[in-house]
Amino acid sequence: MAGGFAKDGAVQEQIDATVEDAVKHARRQLPTGESLKNCEECDVLIPEPRREAVPGVRLCVTCQTERDKQNVATSGYNRRGSKDSQLR
Repeated sequence: MAGGFAKDGAVQEQIDATVEDAVKHARRQLPTGESLKNCEECDVLIPEPRREAVPGVRLCVTCQTERDKQNVATSGYNRRGSKDSQLR
C-alpha cells in the first residue's frame, strides 16, 4: 500500500528500474568482437576453451580476476526515486 504522493506500485517500479539498470550495466561490460590469443595486459596465452566460452575475451583469468576486483564499486541506490521518497 503506497502512501503520500506516490502512486500504487511505485516501489516496485523503482525496484524494476534498479534491476534494469544493473542488467544494462552488466551487458555493457561483456566483451565483444573476436577473442585474442594472448592476454591484452600480460601477454600470456589465453586457453582455447576460455576463448570459446567467452566470445571476445581479451584477458587471461588472472588479469580478469584482478580487473573484476577493481570494478566492484557500483551504486546499489536507485537514483530515479520519486520526489515523494526523496522528501521523507
